[in-house]
Amino acid sequence: MATIALVDDDENIITSVSIFLEGEGYNVRTYNDGASALVALTEDPPDLGIFDVKMPRMDGLELLRRLRQSSNLPVIFLTSKDDEFDEALGLNLGADDYIAKPFSQRLLGERVKAVLRRARLASEPLTLTGGEPGDAKPLDRGKLLLDSNRHACSWVGEPVRLTVTEFLILQALATRPGYVKSRDNLMDAAYDDQVYVDDRTIDSHIKRIRKKFREVDQEFDSIETLYGVGYRYKED
Repeated sequence: MATIALVDDDENIITSVSIFLEGEGYNVRTYNDGASALVALTEDPPDLGIFDVKMPRMDGLELLRRLRQSSNLPVIFLTSKDDEFDEALGLNLGADDYIAKPFSQRLLGERVKAVLRRARLASEPLTLTGGEPGDAKPLDRGKLLLDSNRHACSWVGEPVRLTVTEFLILQALATRPGYVKSRDNLMDAAYDDQVYVDDRTIDSHIKRIRKKFREVDQEFDSIETLYGVGYRYKED
């Protein structure tokens, strides 16, 4: 049974998310600010942290920055749509994913499962065979290798660190190379039906995916835009 540390100054979030996660079988420890959480998480690390970005005394980004000095704790950020979230900074610090408020608890539950599994398998090499009986075989597209069991990705043998959302979007495209996926198709692949995201959100995810791949390969051009239609994956 995994232990999750939930850090948020909103009592409604603390109460509702704690009840949901405990109902899913997790142990939940709660904290109302980053400063008090830092001491507890350093002394007794959980299996996963869920941090609000904006909090009194110490915000979520600073909390993660300090934890990263001695810990590889998997972290999901909770952000507000009304706030400017420095996604690049958050991911560079080592956040595993982020979810914008308001969010469905089912979506959070899916992300928690994916990040915990990815963390558990992270030390194993990414290969063309599944890691455990019943695991799906990784998707091999030449230079691209996607392992859905751990939400891990590599390009020409180099790891590409994607958030769970980015992985699901890329997987939807790469599963059928050459076929066009509309933005609605990609929304369905990455989010559940209780969450609404607009077209710009999908476009932003695609932009970040391309950027991450170009950090590994400046010539990366396998995700094509069909203006007014959607996107498709072009296999070499």
